[in-house]
Amino acid sequence: MSPKPSTTAILSALPEEQDGLIALLHQPRRTTHAGREFWQGDLHGQPVVLALSRIGKVAAATTATALIERFGVSRIVFTGVAGGMGLGVKVGDVVVAEDFVQHDMDASPLFPRYEIPLYGQSRFKADRALTTLLLEAADSALRHINDGDDPWAFPDARVHHGLMASGDRFVSGAQEVQQLQSALLASGHPVLAVEMEGAAIAQVCQDYGLPFAAVRTISDRADDQAHVDFPVFVREVASYYARTVVEKFLGLLSKQ
Repeated sequence: MSPKPSTTAILSALPEEQDGLIALLHQPRRTTHAGREFWQGDLHGQPVVLALSRIGKVAAATTATALIERFGVSRIVFTGVAGGMGLGVKVGDVVVAEDFVQHDMDASPLFPRYEIPLYGQSRFKADRALTTLLLEAADSALRHINDGDDPWAFPDARVHHGLMASGDRFVSGAQEVQQLQSALLASGHPVLAVEMEGAAIAQVCQDYGLPFAAVRTISDRADDQAHVDFPVFVREVASYYARTVVEKFLGLLSKQ
């Protein structure tokens, strides 16, 4: 008898970022735990748990811990949207995380700015093997999307790989972006995208020794138009991108 496949958790912050995935589940089962809904089932032949992290680092850490403790998942993958910060990172592009930093962590002068107290590190690495699969899946997803006639295709979109920054505020001003980017660069952190959950989940997964990886579609440039662009992109585009990337990723995972 072959061993039972390990379970993959697919997380997103917002319902729109995961819309459609639940409908694709085979033998879906809903569980309410820690005030959250978790959906178990099979997707592309892989056992999965779908859940919303909710918004912000604390909420995301709670959800990640529940997935590990209650559902015994073997890996966590986050898919959603983010604001672009790096040079050449534009709306419609996809960023696969190499590592994560909390841009609002500052326990100085007790610890260096951005360093997580008592960890001796400011960055948390994404799992290399999962990240490799996500890079391939994201590239394949973009080609699939752009080869069609979808009105929300971005013909010049590309996949980036690098540092993501997480913090408990929605970055939506050009001046704020410039200040944040300059401060991070001064400390050796060249950030490609900014969001609100990834670094917290990465820290939880390091604590538990669990593989974690994240892919984010760029919804805005985290500038003065972000408050306008973000809701439209999330409503119209996010679920399509997330579903396509996840399906490609699970297809690759099933071949391993």
